[in-house]
Amino acid sequence: MVGLVGGGAAARGAGRLGAGDPPAVASGGGEADHVRRLHRHAPADHQCSSTLVKHIKAPVHLVWELVRSFDQPQRYKPFVSRCVVRGDQLEIGSLREVNVKTGLPATTSTERLEQLDDDEHILGVKFVGGDHRLQNYSSIITVHPESIDGRPRTLVIESFVVDVPEGNTKDETCYFVEAVIKCNLTSLAEVSERLAVQSPTSPLEH
Repeated sequence: MVGLVGGGAAARGAGRLGAGDPPAVASGGGEADHVRRLHRHAPADHQCSSTLVKHIKAPVHLVWELVRSFDQPQRYKPFVSRCVVRGDQLEIGSLREVNVKTGLPATTSTERLEQLDDDEHILGVKFVGGDHRLQNYSSIITVHPESIDGRPRTLVIESFVVDVPEGNTKDETCYFVEAVIKCNLTSLAEVSERLAVQSPTSPLEH
């Protein structure tokens, strides 16, 4: 069975937008619109897929600066202990070697940069090797500006598709991956909101 990490605490940090949910599940339809336009996965019968959302009390440029750091995911991802990018330039097709902290059923992951769009704020990553059970894992994370009571906010959407390991169900696999993503998004919010407080040009309600 795939191990579960921090599911209870993580579940309180981000919301799930299921692939089959109607647009009404998203506030004002905006979340579902973004998912339809930018988060296109076609899972096979042996795969599972899901989409999660997180609202962050920080302006989009601060959040995107963290998300786009393909070479430094440890800036906000709590389970990453070390990351080394192969080559001198960061571009589509670049590979990174990630070391995972103890507590997860993995030690290393080799990951390829699939998308990096600074205009649309899109980051796409695919796992291509490593010591883990997430075969053919592919994720898309998008960052969208929001405004609440005149204050800059950010909507983050992360989706994934992955093979279901032998001996596991789709629900078990999705639950595990969602738990990790929720932890990452909660940490992203904490880091981003701390940076927003420190920035005089980024007002944040205390």
